[in-house]
Amino acid sequence: MQTYEKDSVDTRAPSQKELEKELSEYLSKKYGGKVKIIPPKAAPKAKEVEGRPSRVEPGGIDFDLLPEELEAYLDSFVVKQKDAKAVLATKICTHFNRIKYNKQKGKKKGSRVGMIKNNVLMIGPTGVGKTYIVKLIAERLGVPFVKGDATKFSETGYVGGDVEDLIRDLYYEANENIELAENGIVYLDEVDKIASAPNIIGHDVSRTGVQRALLKPMEETEVDLRVLHDPISQIQAIEHYRRTGKRDRKVINTRNILFIMSGAFNGLTDIIKKRLQKQGIGFGADIVTQDMEWDIMKKVTAQDLIEYGFESEFVGRLPVIVVLEELTKEDLIEILKNPNSPVVLSKRMDFRAYGIDIAFEMEALEKIAEMAAKEKTGARGLVSIIEKALIPFEKKLPSTGIKKFLVTKEIIENPLGCLEQFLKAPANFTDEERFRRAKQREFEEVKRHVEGRIPYFTSKSQLHLGEERIELLSKIYDENLCDINSAFNTFKEMVDEVKEQEIEIFERLELKVVFDDEAVDEIIKQAMEKGEDPGELAFQLVKKMEYGLKLVKDKTGIDVFNISRKAVLDMEGHINELIKRSYREEAFCIEKKDAVQ
Repeated sequence: MQTYEKDSVDTRAPSQKELEKELSEYLSKKYGGKVKIIPPKAAPKAKEVEGRPSRVEPGGIDFDLLPEELEAYLDSFVVKQKDAKAVLATKICTHFNRIKYNKQKGKKKGSRVGMIKNNVLMIGPTGVGKTYIVKLIAERLGVPFVKGDATKFSETGYVGGDVEDLIRDLYYEANENIELAENGIVYLDEVDKIASAPNIIGHDVSRTGVQRALLKPMEETEVDLRVLHDPISQIQAIEHYRRTGKRDRKVINTRNILFIMSGAFNGLTDIIKKRLQKQGIGFGADIVTQDMEWDIMKKVTAQDLIEYGFESEFVGRLPVIVVLEELTKEDLIEILKNPNSPVVLSKRMDFRAYGIDIAFEMEALEKIAEMAAKEKTGARGLVSIIEKALIPFEKKLPSTGIKKFLVTKEIIENPLGCLEQFLKAPANFTDEERFRRAKQREFEEVKRHVEGRIPYFTSKSQLHLGEERIELLSKIYDENLCDINSAFNTFKEMVDEVKEQEIEIFERLELKVVFDDEAVDEIIKQAMEKGEDPGELAFQLVKKMEYGLKLVKDKTGIDVFNISRKAVLDMEGHINELIKRSYREEAFCIEKKDAVQ
């Protein structure tokens, strides 16, 4: 019998590589090269979706937006809907600030039983911006957002989409970050279509069934990310089990997921009118007219929605109700004039893709709004009318070499006739003065919009926005074809790049310089004209003045040099003036010393 000394026993657990090596040697001796050990591959790390970085770090939501800030943001994009924007901004900010407060307070403190979540029901006609508003809010908050159509879902267990799939979509939208997904927004459109239909006998899986399926997610439940109808998740689960021998159950808790639902709710006004007329019988009764349709909708109650066809439990989980107003012709004109509106902005981008600068005369915008108002489809009508009028030009102009295109009232009224005339006499459609006036009007509209946002921009950045900076912002907007907020962010990044060069210059050139605001603006202006990086331009500017600045520093002992606009515009003149001044000061000091002696 073979024995071993106690001290020689190796109690250390073998590593994975050592086990693989020993097993491979054993199998090789017994079976030759027929059997091999293949180590499992390490699970791939979750990749961030290109262009969509994770906006909240795992471990918590960093939220500090106030209701008035969010409302001001919405005001810059959305025309009208004052009451709806105010309520949405307030309740959504409260929702996310409450999440932040609860996390700071600690999960174990206090009870969440019976807590009411600020889920929202939006009621409004088509084309007033319901989806647009929700997308803007999600983008501004930096939380994942998914949109679904209520008519495409059925009750869990039946043929059709599963409402829990929306939560799984939220997980993928959050780049597979569970923490981020659990603080997201689910938007369900056409929710009025899942109201129970009259004269239905038996269980309605596509209407009341969907309502019941939504009850738990709208309040709080755990949604399993591993489902049978998702082959990818099943493969991932099998791979995890093969590597670890354990089941990997990934779930998302819907406690903090905000649900926003919307619909046109045709016929709901009849129910409200009926209730109001019953309440108002007598000499003091109010007379309801057809012109008050959407004013009446603002008086909607939970009981009206139940009578419309919703389960009382479903209505109870939608405590916040906002009603959006119909858009008039004047509202549609404001949408077209708004620099942040994607309606005109996207069309400018279409033509810019071919190197064509497009401008709209005011009369053209008024005609577009007039035609859209007749269609009664809100902002959607604007898009369809612009597309119908300009597609013939979008097809033909890229082949003509034309670089400027002025959209007139005549083009909107008779696009094909105007195109025919254009092809015969292009000079008649390239009036430089009319085009300049139209561009100037658009530029003034952008400046007016920027001026209205100055308090917001200043509070966030501490940057002073004078007339020159407003001009720069407007030019950045026009060149990049982006919204005003994005243009400001671009400008702020340019300012930061220039100011960061002060540190770079000190480290590399041993010179301490300070760019004043006017110098920063001039550098940014030159960088835009030359298509260069403003930070690099600032460094090269000082680099050219390096010898002269160091000479002045040695002569006078000056430690800090203030770079003004004058220095940026005339470097040599600025250096010569500094050198002359340093020699004058040196001569003065010598004369003074001789006089004392």
